[in-house]
Amino acid sequence: MYKFLLRPVLFLFDPEKVHHFIFSGLKFLSKIGFSGLFKAIYMVEDKKLEREVFGLKFKNPVGLAAGFDKNALLYNELSDFGFGFIEIGTLTPKPQDGNPKKRLFRLKADKAIINRMGFNNEGVFAAVERLKKEHRVLIGGNIGKNKVTPNEEATQDYLICFDALFDHVDYFVVNVSSPNTPGLRELQDKEPLTSLLNQLKNANAKKECQKPILLKIAPDLTDDQLLDIIDIVKVTQIEGVIATNTTISREGLQSDQDLTKEMGGLSGKPLTNRSTEVIKFLSEKSNKAFPIIGVGGIHCAQDAIDKLEAGAALVQLWTGFIYEGPALVKKINKAVLKNPSL
Repeated sequence: MYKFLLRPVLFLFDPEKVHHFIFSGLKFLSKIGFSGLFKAIYMVEDKKLEREVFGLKFKNPVGLAAGFDKNALLYNELSDFGFGFIEIGTLTPKPQDGNPKKRLFRLKADKAIINRMGFNNEGVFAAVERLKKEHRVLIGGNIGKNKVTPNEEATQDYLICFDALFDHVDYFVVNVSSPNTPGLRELQDKEPLTSLLNQLKNANAKKECQKPILLKIAPDLTDDQLLDIIDIVKVTQIEGVIATNTTISREGLQSDQDLTKEMGGLSGKPLTNRSTEVIKFLSEKSNKAFPIIGVGGIHCAQDAIDKLEAGAALVQLWTGFIYEGPALVKKINKAVLKNPSL
């Protein structure tokens, strides 16, 4: 129904406006009792789907990636579509508008999206107020730095977000891999990244009950840089990696050049193979030393199975959820149940 009736209409309009429209619609429908209907249609519940990863029990391995519910507006309502976990953010200490519009582009011929949102969010403290209500699903907190914060002061921004969110999320994701904040990816270099993660781990150690800290990496890293990531995880003893964020590559795209030349991070189907390659590389070269959450170009159940077989413990959707609709979550969970080795 979504792909053949709803999506063609939604894709006639500006994608950012559609996103806000969908959020308003979901909030309204949930308030008038559609929550149970969504669960009945899309949720797959089975003990065999449960996963224990970095000390947390996930009711299934399919999550919603950061960037969809940046401001923690609809995490409970979105969980009704069958997700095992929801990642909010990326959040920054201070509110920021992000980059100038238009900043979100559909590449329909490639089943892809280019975004240069620029960490647009209402700030971590606004999200904290929303997160104080009861959670029906595990929540990840994706944290970043404000655009105006120089890299040499970035750690303080991450620590502010970490402390503010600590009592309200189940795990943390350190985002240093978005291409849409100037200079951010420089924090992926070995020395600054090790320092940042060590300081977050020190802050975590001071808490009475510690939370998992994950690192989200770019798909554009070289093999040598990925080996550095493995070493950094070992040295800092963070709990895992999310592979991967959006790419700056435009290789092999079929869409009109007016779209493909837009600046920003590319997500969706063109990222399917590369993100799986990164997962497999990290898993094999580290000898499965840490859990990996696989994300990037999951548009069908087999895409998710490929990532799980490559070494991912969990997977996340974003662009595939937009193109394929909520039925994709159910299809992946059913495919996992059919594959006893996963």
